Amino acid sequence: MIQKFISFTLIAAFLFSCKKEIPKETLTKEIAKIATVKSLNYQQLKPLLEKQDDKIYVVNFWATWCAPCVKELPYFEKIGAEYKSKNVEVLLVSLDFPKQVSTKLIPFINKNNIQSEVVLLDDFNEDIWIKAIDATWSGALPATLIYHKNKRKFYEQTFDYETLENELKQFLN
Repeated sequence: MIQKFISFTLIAAFLFSCKKEIPKETLTKEIAKIATVKSLNYQQLKPLLEKQDDKIYVVNFWATWCAPCVKELPYFEKIGAEYKSKNVEVLLVSLDFPKQVSTKLIPFINKNNIQSEVVLLDDFNEDIWIKAIDATWSGALPATLIYHKNKRKFYEQTFDYETLENELKQFLN
């Protein structure tokens, strides 16, 4: 009887002392989650829309409350991943409400595993920055700016992957 008790105690101690290992998949997901999004006014955003380096920039203006924006986001993510080696960088400029960053925007980014840089444009002077970004922009979402140095093209439309890729290729050649 004592031998059974000692055996049981040793087995129980062994089982409870084993370190529980976190699967790599879970660990990776935890590391990838973001806790904050940089909030910029237009003057702070403007330099990101006018870089003069060797990269091609794809800047998408979107919001979590905009269904067409949400639908096309995977295409921007795919462009960012597939063309990174060709010096293409995607910037996602959220026009979500500043009060909803922690309750809507950050959970959306984490849930959808968004890898592109996301910034929040928090500037109440829409009449100024909309026209400054592009004189033809009505302010409707989604909207996209693709630029490389002094070559710029603005799109007030929704993209499918093929159309977005074709527009990007005009800057690669």
